[in-house]
Amino acid sequence: MATLSHDMIIEILGCLSVKDLLRFKCVSKLWCSWIEDPYFIKLHLSYSLKTNTNHSLILHHRKFQFLSVNYDSPKTTRRLEQPFGEQKNPIQILGSCNGLLAVEYDYNRIFLWNLSTRKYQVLPSTKIDFSSSSICYGRSIYYGFGYDLVSDDYKLVRMVQLLGENDEYFHSEAKVYSLRSNCWRRIKDFCFYLIFYRELGFLANNVLHWMVSKTPESSNRNLVGFDLRSEEFRVVELPDFCLDENFYFDVKAMGGYLCLTATHRELNDVVVDVWIMKEYGVKESWVKLMSSTQPDLLPGSPFEVPLAFSKNGNKVLFHNKYSRGNRDSLVWYDLGSKRVEKVAIEGVPVVYDVYLYVESLVPLNDRRPRDVFNLQL
Repeated sequence: MATLSHDMIIEILGCLSVKDLLRFKCVSKLWCSWIEDPYFIKLHLSYSLKTNTNHSLILHHRKFQFLSVNYDSPKTTRRLEQPFGEQKNPIQILGSCNGLLAVEYDYNRIFLWNLSTRKYQVLPSTKIDFSSSSICYGRSIYYGFGYDLVSDDYKLVRMVQLLGENDEYFHSEAKVYSLRSNCWRRIKDFCFYLIFYRELGFLANNVLHWMVSKTPESSNRNLVGFDLRSEEFRVVELPDFCLDENFYFDVKAMGGYLCLTATHRELNDVVVDVWIMKEYGVKESWVKLMSSTQPDLLPGSPFEVPLAFSKNGNKVLFHNKYSRGNRDSLVWYDLGSKRVEKVAIEGVPVVYDVYLYVESLVPLNDRRPRDVFNLQL
């Protein structure tokens, strides 16, 4: 029987799940060194991203409970053990990227957590450098988490804003945490007014995005991106219809694209259109992906969130927030037949937040030099 070459073994291992790879580390010291090699870790992650495999959904319930659902076969949930054990203090997910979750515990402690390897790293604390005004009405904090493939670094962005009693803008502060250096540093202040309290940045094309307005008084909404490589903020142009006050719209990321959901009325129907930006940063590349008036998918509220494409790209997975009966649900929408298929999952709570998660071997607390490996994120 012929012996497999090293390259063939690595290729086969790169197609396996993280659970299997962690078991195979016990085969021998040689296999362990192969699986822990930085090149293989990135090879495995690249395969999972390109083939849309080793993906799962993370359901977050009431700030305490984490459930995992297999993306390929969403039938049952699996409860995830938290790094600090059973906690009575709230836990908030700040972002998900390449198998790492950025998580805030008890409103002030932040850590990165690899669910697959069960490793975590507590981030150093950082103070807010400006002092609150005596007439300050409120302070808001916003986060975004992503991967910079050029510097091969994971970065967490934190923006803090102080507002006056009449929504008067006082001050802002922006900082970036680098996993490579394990420290925070101040960057250029954010000059826009963030709209939604504690809104999380969403990642597309190596850029984190937030919905903003240019002043507290402005009714116009804009999309601003933070380039993780240059660490600069810039406005991303939206379709012209977003200026129409009759449209309610929201922007997220799906399948690596910016994805815009626009809700409006046509005669007696509530219509939801889903658009994607095919070429990042090019306004003319916004194209309509789908349009639906189906009541099962669109119960008349603006909380239908597109999450992901199916493996073959023919379907879109939606998260319906607070739909009929005040119960969240997941549905597949077939782009060809326009049919809706409800996703039946056992053990799902009534209300939850959903995060896409890809299993990976991405390490924490690893200070070894890492070669840049161009992943298509």
